[in-house]
Amino acid sequence: MSQKPQETALSKCPGCEEPLERGDLFCGACGYDLSAVPEPPQDHPTIAMTVPAKSGTASAARAGSGRPAAVRFDEPGGSGDFELAAPGAAPASTPSAEAPAPAPAPDPRTPAAEPTSTPPAGTKLCVACRAGRVDTDGYCENCGHAQPRERDHMEQELGSVAAVSDRGLRHHRNEDSFALSTTALPDGSPAVVAIVCDGVSSASRPDEASAAAASAANEALLKSLPRGTHPQQAMHEAIVAASEAVSSLAEDPGQAMEHAPHRHQNAPACTLVGAVVASGLLVVGWVGDSRVYWVPDDRTNPPARLTEDDSWAAQMVAAGLMNEAEAYADKRAHAITGWLGADAYELEPHTASFKPDRSGLVVVCTDGLWNYAESAAEMAAVVPADAQLRPLHGAQVLVGHALDGGGHDNVTVALLPFAVPPQGAGSACGNT
Repeated sequence: MSQKPQETALSKCPGCEEPLERGDLFCGACGYDLSAVPEPPQDHPTIAMTVPAKSGTASAARAGSGRPAAVRFDEPGGSGDFELAAPGAAPASTPSAEAPAPAPAPDPRTPAAEPTSTPPAGTKLCVACRAGRVDTDGYCENCGHAQPRERDHMEQELGSVAAVSDRGLRHHRNEDSFALSTTALPDGSPAVVAIVCDGVSSASRPDEASAAAASAANEALLKSLPRGTHPQQAMHEAIVAASEAVSSLAEDPGQAMEHAPHRHQNAPACTLVGAVVASGLLVVGWVGDSRVYWVPDDRTNPPARLTEDDSWAAQMVAAGLMNEAEAYADKRAHAITGWLGADAYELEPHTASFKPDRSGLVVVCTDGLWNYAESAAEMAAVVPADAQLRPLHGAQVLVGHALDGGGHDNVTVALLPFAVPPQGAGSACGNT
């Protein structure tokens, strides 16, 4: 990933007033080209805090709603925020005898006045003041409070498969997405699907890209598997369908402003990883650096990572230029070399088929989780022992592990139990 020659030292985006982090190349919320902003003076001016007009309350609250995502990989560091201080004020003069006495402070025990009119049925009210309506941007028109977004934290349990996705502690929105489904093969046996996608933060509208990819891949699998398509071929076709869905977003400018020259617009992009459990097979497919892990129920057997990253670090290891520890310690480690999107290189979906001979758990996750449990052994160590019986609880625990570790990125994980009759023997997970 190219580095910006001049680091941003602004506290908020000039275009949308979202907070910025030091080193941001573009605003993670609106795509404003920060390289066009003049370099600030060396001194740090004090920014006056003014009381906003009622009509600007909501926009004023936006500046503190959260931090934007990192560009391609997580780097701990300072926020680059200016320190806010109250402006200097002239000494107050002694009020004259003619000046009216100040109004008494309201009694805090007096209940707040109810809204004078009843909002129409279905109107979303603010979770803070319970009186103001929520605007289309997710802020209260009365008090300016940012409302919790549905996508900030998502959970789903579908039979034996479950997934949890969370915004994390550093990003201002959740750019991950997932899809779970079950269907039946032509012989009536079940097939379970989990798709996890991670939006590329340096691209425009990464949240839309991940949602489109997860939905398209899931729908493709639900069409092909019941027709009898082999699960590995079905996974390949699903990734192609997801790529087409993401690429089509580039044809729609979305909410881009034609007359805003500093709004950076590039092709939406995301990564994808998926797993299908069907007919005694475990099929995985991926593009990017999201991963699948295999964790045996019998923890005396070794766990395994079933995917290989499309990333700078993986290339360095494959070329023999660095060992894995050195490569993933480098700040370039998370620069991806494969993704879905109109500006991606030639699409090369990766697929693999395994036939486990013993029961275990399939962990499908974004790097927001595996950053805190990178090796297969580390991942197995944090997976709860009863996760195959309580997959939703297990996914919640794993997301909590990432948040406890710092939550630098969005984090998404899906868990699929894989049951095998106990008489099986041999290797834990063999490639077919």
